[in-house]
Amino acid sequence: MFYIFSILALLCWSGSDLFSKMGTRERDKNSHWKVVFAVGLIMGIHFFITLIGGAIIDNTVGVDAVPKVIASIFYTDFKPFDFIRYFPVAGLYILAMVLGYIGLRYIELSISSPICNSSGALAFLLCLLFGIFSMEELTAVTIIGIVLITVGIVGLGFVEQNEDEEIKKARQERANRKYAKSILAFLMPILYLVIDALGTAGDELIFIKTDITDYAANSAFELTFFCLAIFAFIWIKFVKKDNIFRGNKHLFFGGFCETVGQIFYMAVLFSDFSVGMVIISAYCAISVLWSRIFLREKMSWKHYLMIALVISGIVILG
Repeated sequence: MFYIFSILALLCWSGSDLFSKMGTRERDKNSHWKVVFAVGLIMGIHFFITLIGGAIIDNTVGVDAVPKVIASIFYTDFKPFDFIRYFPVAGLYILAMVLGYIGLRYIELSISSPICNSSGALAFLLCLLFGIFSMEELTAVTIIGIVLITVGIVGLGFVEQNEDEEIKKARQERANRKYAKSILAFLMPILYLVIDALGTAGDELIFIKTDITDYAANSAFELTFFCLAIFAFIWIKFVKKDNIFRGNKHLFFGGFCETVGQIFYMAVLFSDFSVGMVIISAYCAISVLWSRIFLREKMSWKHYLMIALVISGIVILG
């Protein structure tokens, strides 16, 4: 059953990548706020569902009597103070995601997704640096994974910046998307990688230092995202005078996939199913596949070689 949950999480999160990209327009300066609104709105809905469900479960059978996947959908033991103490970590995660959404305007999903999802390698190194993990956990396999990711990311940057401009334009014409060659475009997923890794290290630390549960932490994250969605709505509707709903159905599909993927991830997490985590960590590979099929993105063989190195490193670390 948890193998199925892992596959579902992988499909949902890769679907979130795809739909968020499909709903992003290069010339729409508000596109990232529209993604934030869509994702935050649906996460907020799930937050309130778990508040109600958690109260019912606690007052009836108790969470231990409920299947983990049901608990992931309907349960939380969230308390208001959890929002405050988890806010720095949630803020880092969400800031990384917003930067990733901005980057979708400037770079192919095939390049962006593998870079963004390499944050686990840096997070592991940060946990070693901060003393959260011991050096005994730095195995040869871990080193290989980190090296593959590092070489792949550096290689992607080199290939992207040194590709002939005419060749780049020619392969982008088929997808009807044109991206200017710029450091900024490549910088966005790199910033995502760094900030998300800081969030992951903070995540590990807060679970060591406090008694916050996975349920409460996830709810605090969803509530934080919902608050940002309210800001995004006000910003787009009343400041920018833009229509937040017209032609943006893909963004809401993306928000739905992001939230449902998180639910299945939590179900796998509670099972301590290590193989499931490896499966989920490879979802960026499916994102690359979707971008090739549905977005018609076409990379050079050098791009695909570097992407393969990154994905291999992610799976090894997983």
